Amino acid sequence: MSNYIKIGQENSTPIEIYYEDHGSGSPVVLIHGWPLNGASWEKQTAALLAAGHRVITYDRRGFGRSSKPAVGYNYDTFAADLDALLSTLNLTDVSLVGFSMGTGEVTRYIGKYGTKRVRKAVLIGTLGPYLVKTADNPEGVDRSVFDGIKTAIKADRPALLMDFLRNFYNYDVTGGKLVSERVLEDNWNVAAGASAIGTLACVDAWIEDFRQDIPHNTVPTLILHGDADRILPPDASSRRQAKMIKNARFVELKGGPHGVLWTHAEQVNSELVKFLA
Repeated sequence: MSNYIKIGQENSTPIEIYYEDHGSGSPVVLIHGWPLNGASWEKQTAALLAAGHRVITYDRRGFGRSSKPAVGYNYDTFAADLDALLSTLNLTDVSLVGFSMGTGEVTRYIGKYGTKRVRKAVLIGTLGPYLVKTADNPEGVDRSVFDGIKTAIKADRPALLMDFLRNFYNYDVTGGKLVSERVLEDNWNVAAGASAIGTLACVDAWIEDFRQDIPHNTVPTLILHGDADRILPPDASSRRQAKMIKNARFVELKGGPHGVLWTHAEQVNSELVKFLA
């Protein structure tokens, strides 16, 4: 079977999602963050395979080895892409694990398609419930922050990506200890290879409102978040979302930056494996 699933068409070109499907046992789908790809789960994939899971990773449209269309960078489309993957692979009783931007797929998928296929949900460095500050969402982040990111992407995407990755790992604090320069370099290469259009368009998706989706999540849910996260501060995201989910277990990772999949992999993996058992 090919590693690609066709999810649409743009002019003369098919839009395809690249995925990998390893192991056997209880299925886990890992949904990556911006601006990386499914390979960013390498430490979790190894731990979950060792724990006897079937592990499926995929690249979001516009990123990694998936097609790079000029359209579809919103959570309704991302959720439909995930639904196509779950349907094509005929997955049931699946655990959906999202990191950062990937938490949006988990939340919107459940909001739109329900939990009939879903056993458990995991949100790591979540962007819910609603990231942008509005009259009815005073705890959000000021809209000018997102406008600034978009301006910087348009001006010099490669430079913005390197700055982003330094803050992603709190590199001034963790560099040479919890994360090497080579990791930064590898992540930058992946990020620089993503769709320029998609990289920019995703910023608007980050500030979609997930407050109507969250009540549909009735499955056991694990939320993990670094308490030193500079990208998605827990006060604006996970601390609020944890209170809105009935069956949530919320764990803050002490000293954790945004990129905890790498810097705090042992803690993340131990929580994940325990929770998904």
